[in-house]
Amino acid sequence: MIKVVKFGGSSLASAHQFKKVGDIIKSDKSRRFVVPSAPGKRNPKDEKVTDLLYETYDLAAEGGAYKKKFEKIKARYEEIIDGLSLNLNLEHEFAKIEEEFLNKAGREYAASRGEYLNGLIMANYLGVEFVDPAEMIFFFEDGTFDAEATNIEVAARLEKVSRAVIPGFYGSDHSGKIRTFSRGGSDITGSIVARGIRADLYENWTDVSGFLVADPRIIPNPEPIESITYKELRELAYMGASVLHEDAIFPVRKEGIPINIRNTNKPDDKGTMIVESTCKSSKFTITGIAGKKGFCAINVDKAMMNSEVGFCARVLNVFAENDISIEHMPSGIDTMTVLVHQSEFEEHEQQIVSGIHRAVAPDTVEMESGLALIAIVGRGMKANRGTAGRIFSALAHARVNVKMIDQGSSELNIIVGVKENDFETTIKAIYDMFVKSVS
Repeated sequence: MIKVVKFGGSSLASAHQFKKVGDIIKSDKSRRFVVPSAPGKRNPKDEKVTDLLYETYDLAAEGGAYKKKFEKIKARYEEIIDGLSLNLNLEHEFAKIEEEFLNKAGREYAASRGEYLNGLIMANYLGVEFVDPAEMIFFFEDGTFDAEATNIEVAARLEKVSRAVIPGFYGSDHSGKIRTFSRGGSDITGSIVARGIRADLYENWTDVSGFLVADPRIIPNPEPIESITYKELRELAYMGASVLHEDAIFPVRKEGIPINIRNTNKPDDKGTMIVESTCKSSKFTITGIAGKKGFCAINVDKAMMNSEVGFCARVLNVFAENDISIEHMPSGIDTMTVLVHQSEFEEHEQQIVSGIHRAVAPDTVEMESGLALIAIVGRGMKANRGTAGRIFSALAHARVNVKMIDQGSSELNIIVGVKENDFETTIKAIYDMFVKSVS
């Protein structure tokens, strides 16, 4: 068996955490490829190394006083090296980084050095080969990821490597310039490596024991999710569930490789398995609940609109012309409602209202702000009758007024729209109905 193991910033924030990681890797010989993040916070008041690198680079590139912050970065790594009693000197690396900062190598280069340096330390600590992802993870010139060229090169580069450390978060474009994924992108690197070597399992180690059915800031001690499909995870991640970078799913999905979310501080916990599909039934009817605030609804009314060919298309085209993406579009015989992010919409609202009038001559256009959307997701909903009815019943009992409900034909999820001040009450009511009452 071959496993790729990725460790997040909190798992590698100090020498003490490094030792935990080392014990985890050494306890299972199949954990052969290690993807480290940059050091995270050691405590709530601490700073992430990536943030320090951005700040230091900006000062250096602008001719400012950067030395103090740069010394703080060096001290973080030296503390880890000393704590692990390693015979490793990174002075040459720091000198090169400082030179590149002064030569304005770019913020992506700056940010990537956190993972790069942590990778050097990890490789030295484990006594395995260091592989620079800039040599095999490629981006196009516009900064988008070149998946196929990368997969070919990763497979070729690691084919005869038995064990290696590959820093996360970055690669290079075809001209050699360092490029990075968005924040949290080390998750993606782990997935890319897993696909390239055709791993049996991708373990993603962080500071939580997998996904939870609901946000623990709203629901005290929510039930853990033992297994979840890629599709379910996509739905929950889009609505804010953020244990794993949502783009990390795509590379392993192409190969059907499962992801196991594990807790560095509780290595005996099984965590959450993310799979393409499974015949295992969910413990509950629903798999998870997640939601976001900050939406508004634009309600377009026109008698007999259902008989006008292209009515909806013309309305949506107005939003497209103003670069506004659509979240949901429930409709009736004489009405259609468009839900969008309020922060994006406000600047263009009057142009959009005017555009709708010109496009379809509606009877009225009305807006409602301050809405929240909650996704109730679960592969088990398809096999259970009356899920929507139970949701309505729970919310009616909690005295929540439902502004919108939308269910896809896959029956994988139901979206509920409520006022923002009912957001927490809604999640609690649904959790109580589907989880607390049966657990």
